[in-house]
Amino acid sequence: MSGNRCVLITGGAQRIGAEIARTLHRSGWTVLISYRESVSQALALCANLNAERADSCAIFQADLNDPVSRDALLPSVIDRTGRLDGLVNNASSFYPTPIGAATDAQWDDLFNSNARAPFFLSQAAAPHLRATRGAIVNIVDIYAERALPNYPVYCMAKAALAMMTLSLARELGPEVRVNGVAPGNILWSTNMVKAETLAIVEERTTLKRQGSPQDIAEMVAFLLERANYVSGEIIAVDGGRRGFI
Repeated sequence: MSGNRCVLITGGAQRIGAEIARTLHRSGWTVLISYRESVSQALALCANLNAERADSCAIFQADLNDPVSRDALLPSVIDRTGRLDGLVNNASSFYPTPIGAATDAQWDDLFNSNARAPFFLSQAAAPHLRATRGAIVNIVDIYAERALPNYPVYCMAKAALAMMTLSLARELGPEVRVNGVAPGNILWSTNMVKAETLAIVEERTTLKRQGSPQDIAEMVAFLLERANYVSGEIIAVDGGRRGFI
């Protein structure tokens, strides 16, 4: 592939992950996208990006909950690119686990996707990122700090990812910067617990509007490309939501 900066984006085939891929691609990055089941979306996105700039995108199927599949991802990427300059841990599972109904399988799934896989991918990526003085960006959540009713396991897993961000910034510095982005209301939800309506978004944010995937993607790009003296930070992109109950 091209000798440009290379970034791996997990869960990069759709939604916020795809917007991150498109944004970094426009900045000249070679984009490596991992996906689990979204094969048609991954193929279409990769074809579009390669049509814009030849040999600038590749896709990799990986089940990050499976240690064998997960551990094969970084070697496959390096075999293809020969280098790694950025890692965006974006892939995530999200669903309710109300007390009294939560299961071990749900615990394992939510902690695997939101904490264990990002940790072991970061560990595998560390030598390559040290060589390029690269960076890691973790997609956290404002609910790593506040409890979302009926979602205790998800909130706990994202809290683990937040602490991982701080810990790896210390462990991997000074060569590798590690930061996080905590989205607020970005994509409309039918989740009745979150009760997202335009009126509630206006009531609970200082900017009085919903955000967009582009807002998250631009912050990721900033942290990868320009925040050369920023590490160990988790930046809320939430329209000022954190100051409200």
